Amino acid sequence: MEKQKIKMAVYWGAACGGCCVSVLDVHETLFDIVAAADLVFWPIALDTKYEDVEAMPDGHIDLTLFNGAIRNSENEHMAKVLRAKSRVLVAYGSCAHMGGIPGLANFSTKEEIYCRVYDESESTLNPDKSRPLVACEAGEGVLELPEFYNDVRSLADVTEVDYYIPGCPPQTERLVEVFTAIVTGAELPPHGSVIGAGNKAQCDECIRKKNAHKKITKFNRPWEVTDDGETCFMEQGILCMGPTTRTGCDYRCIEGNAPCRGCYGPTPDVSDPGGKMMSAIASIIDEKESGPIDEVLDGLVDPAGYFYRYSLPVSFLRRAVPRNR
Repeated sequence: MEKQKIKMAVYWGAACGGCCVSVLDVHETLFDIVAAADLVFWPIALDTKYEDVEAMPDGHIDLTLFNGAIRNSENEHMAKVLRAKSRVLVAYGSCAHMGGIPGLANFSTKEEIYCRVYDESESTLNPDKSRPLVACEAGEGVLELPEFYNDVRSLADVTEVDYYIPGCPPQTERLVEVFTAIVTGAELPPHGSVIGAGNKAQCDECIRKKNAHKKITKFNRPWEVTDDGETCFMEQGILCMGPTTRTGCDYRCIEGNAPCRGCYGPTPDVSDPGGKMMSAIASIIDEKESGPIDEVLDGLVDPAGYFYRYSLPVSFLRRAVPRNR
């Protein structure tokens, strides 16, 4: 008897679409996925309506890859619906895992964002200071928009998550591994595990040359220096998130002569990536040769945005303290 296909869904919340593209990046392996799974919901590829998903029995979907952060009420609603309808719910990619790039909005409040977008942007004329409405009466009926939340949150902040696959986007090989494990009934890691990633820091696997006693006297933006293609980025004064970021991506950014951005998230022993990076930086500044340490640190452009590029909503900070306008 032919083996029954699993039912699979892919959904995006607050995301750029790169995670959905990564699903297609399996190339010829796509035929194996199609042979083993029926896609029952994927907004960018199928015309399945929310009502169709809501009408499904609980547990009807075997595997859902949820990518994107929770930015508004629509994202939260579908996260909870898909949790109920899915046997296995995976936070797929940095945004679902940790809040991702959209999570940087937590350095501002909702009102600050609205002021910039609807009042202050160079191309906006809005003398009445109008704002989006959740509901508006029109001749055709009530027009509705999702509620825009003050905070960006990770998927786990609003519903239970079975597994996390990190990355911006995740490496295609990791997706295939996880998919194959679910299809074949292989034993999966404990509930709540980060899968498709290692437990070591990027620095442990990075093939660039490292000095055991690295010391720097200033920080540089990548475009300010000529990378020699061999030496540790940090030793060249270029910020790299390697000390705090877990392996699993095959350090592809570094192989492409770009410093690690931190999209795979912190290693299990790191409570907060920003704190870990500050510690790493403090340990390599040669204050005797560099002069005043304040001047050295002035070379760090937007350290909070860099250290928490993908993880602000799940960090110790979670968001910036609101300030009076």
